[in-house]
Amino acid sequence: MTPDQQSDENEWQKVWDARIAALTPILGRPTDTVYHATVPMNLGGFADVLPFPDYVPGMTYVTADLTGEDVGQLPSSLGNYELMVCVREELSRAADMISRLARYTCEAELEAGATMDLPDFFSGSIIKALVFAHPSDQPVQFEFLGQRYGLLLCIGITAEELAFGRSSGSDALLALLRQRDVFPYTVLQRESVTP
Repeated sequence: MTPDQQSDENEWQKVWDARIAALTPILGRPTDTVYHATVPMNLGGFADVLPFPDYVPGMTYVTADLTGEDVGQLPSSLGNYELMVCVREELSRAADMISRLARYTCEAELEAGATMDLPDFFSGSIIKALVFAHPSDQPVQFEFLGQRYGLLLCIGITAEELAFGRSSGSDALLALLRQRDVFPYTVLQRESVTP
């Protein structure tokens, strides 16, 4: 390994460790597993993903490549941010979804309240779209190496819920998801919450 390669590796490790240290007070400790992208985000691929088992019962997956260095993400009202998805049990397909979606954040600003069609990603599931939200009542932010970042929650929704959200607004949809104990989860097999 050349001195330049060693320096790059040391810088990457410094950012990685600082990001985990900043996320741990919010999400708890991640597991030792890392879902590594085949082609790294900084080379035009997808994001690495960390599983956090203690944020909510089940598993929370969080991207780990969109903060700490410029990968070309278009900042939202949160600034730069990591994506997250909560599931009731381990579901590597959910980790894969946010890993791939991370690349899209370099092409479009994703904001809390926005929706996105996702018709075939979870094949055999009722989930056909996403609604983006803050993980709690207010934006969740974390800070490391002198910069502030945010977390954007992805929640899987049905086609009916997507239509409801587009006609009645995302706030009304998110309120229904909370009332029916779906929020903050993506649940592949469930009833639609819309009337």
